[in-house]
Amino acid sequence: MDSTATAGRVHSERVDRILRITIDNPAKKNSFSPEMMQQLSAALTLLDEDPDLWAGVLCANGDDFTAGLDMPKFFGPGANARPVPEGAVDPFGLSRQCRKPIVTAVQGICFTVGIEMALAGDIVVAAQNTRFCQMEAKRGIAPLGGAHFRYLTRAGWGNAMYHLLTCDEFDADEAYRIGLIQEVVPIGSQIERAMELARTIVANAPLGIQMTKEAGRTFIETGESAAIACIPAIRARVLGTEDAAEGIRSFIERRPAQFQGR
Repeated sequence: MDSTATAGRVHSERVDRILRITIDNPAKKNSFSPEMMQQLSAALTLLDEDPDLWAGVLCANGDDFTAGLDMPKFFGPGANARPVPEGAVDPFGLSRQCRKPIVTAVQGICFTVGIEMALAGDIVVAAQNTRFCQMEAKRGIAPLGGAHFRYLTRAGWGNAMYHLLTCDEFDADEAYRIGLIQEVVPIGSQIERAMELARTIVANAPLGIQMTKEAGRTFIETGESAAIACIPAIRARVLGTEDAAEGIRSFIERRPAQFQGR
């Protein structure tokens, strides 16, 4: 068998205005190699830069979302971990972030970097059988992909510390309770539900959606005063657009709006 066929990969496909990005290494519980991390970065960069793409869905083939990093390929003897190219979108959103909304569908094992990738997006849909664990401290290290602050913003201090410090494994119901995920769905329906949410998102005006995400990130990163200060820039960006005029016309004419992203 061709070794490249079993090496694992991340690939993407366009579905109208949506870029569906798929983690595809089920033989190894979708663990990530350095090459796969670069492929994910490339797909997210495409989503960010292509004006014809308005939202993304991140999902995985097989029974599991991801068991995390294929550790020997990143840290073992002779490892050749390839960093994300300079200027590309970071899968963990620690440097350059994707401006477009991302819905993540998870199932089975969703450990360590899997949680951090999901939290770097915007909405998470989990199958009922999903199992979560941020276990880095059990391995003598600590979370390096954003869990140390995204757990806090989603779940609050007590819930965040409970799971980060105990390194316990918890189920989808607990993840929903503390706010790490937004929906729990039947096993096998998580990807279609994520696509359904993405289709709902892209029916809205893309510039309005992107500015809403940007404004939210401004608040998370720099606080309320900065979020208030950016309102005039948001107003200038969206009120004079063709989409804003179309939104008003469609309301008056009592019909669905046909947005163009301009």
